[in-house]
Amino acid sequence: MLDRSMAAGALAGVLAGILVLGAGPARAETFTIDLTHPIPTFKPMAGDPMKPDLNQPWLNSVPHASFGQQAILAISQFPTNQGYFDLGRIVLSEHHGTHLDTPGHYINNADSLEPGGKPADQRKLAHQLGADDLIGKAVVIDISGRVQAELDKNGGRPSPDRSVTDFSNASPNVVTADDIAAVADKLDNDTWLVLNLGWSRFFFQGADFAKDPYINGWNHPGMSKAAVDKLIEVMDAKGIRIKGIIADNIGIDSGQSAIGDDDKWTNSWHAHVRLLQRGLKFVENATGLDQLAMARPGSCTVVVGAPKHVRGTGGPSRVMAICEK
Repeated sequence: MLDRSMAAGALAGVLAGILVLGAGPARAETFTIDLTHPIPTFKPMAGDPMKPDLNQPWLNSVPHASFGQQAILAISQFPTNQGYFDLGRIVLSEHHGTHLDTPGHYINNADSLEPGGKPADQRKLAHQLGADDLIGKAVVIDISGRVQAELDKNGGRPSPDRSVTDFSNASPNVVTADDIAAVADKLDNDTWLVLNLGWSRFFFQGADFAKDPYINGWNHPGMSKAAVDKLIEVMDAKGIRIKGIIADNIGIDSGQSAIGDDDKWTNSWHAHVRLLQRGLKFVENATGLDQLAMARPGSCTVVVGAPKHVRGTGGPSRVMAICEK
């Protein structure tokens, strides 16, 4: 028969075991990074509610480079006896600000549709994307140091003149095939490939495609043609399709790849032509990617909060990363 001290000791041991079992695994601490630019808004033009009046910005809104017009926000009130509801109607392009491109954003013709690609009627549009299409782990390629070194040649400012600052595909100041090869072992079906170009600082510095530093006369960093081709080679060799690509420029492609060979857009938008047909998605005009690059490798999950509108080819999105400390 156990004495009291032995019984008490046995009971304490049992309780300790129960506490340990009940505690479960420790949960890692996390932090979040917002990868989204605010969308500047403007009052509608008098007499034409579908056009923005750039002389009447809401709050501190300033125009930025975009393929569509600036966003319109028309405010109205719905009164009650205790106050009123403040509500607005917004008009903006799908591909405006920080936004998602769906696989259906670019429609290939017979010449550019490849054996590894899907015809347009088999690609997902906005309403067909599931949560699993929009969430994945971040794998970061950080070329911001190389970009900054090139900018330093001109006092930290980009020049449209490639003899001053060179972001052509032949330069090392774009995402290269070697950059893709360096992360190839980290890529899988759950990957969002994040390209930190160090370019988002120029986003709110004008809306003129020819003059503002963000577009910089189509002399800006992004994916070179060789990098796009290498990514396809890696995916095919591994039998995978990554979720997509996120970049802090206007269109994933380098400026030279985007504009193509002439003013008729011949052989333009190489990443869009080759990658969207393979089911990848793009997030363009991202920001905060420098913070993502500083996070512990493999610790961040990206969430793309894209709109789910029927027949949509993309849409402005709230993009976030959740990272473990």
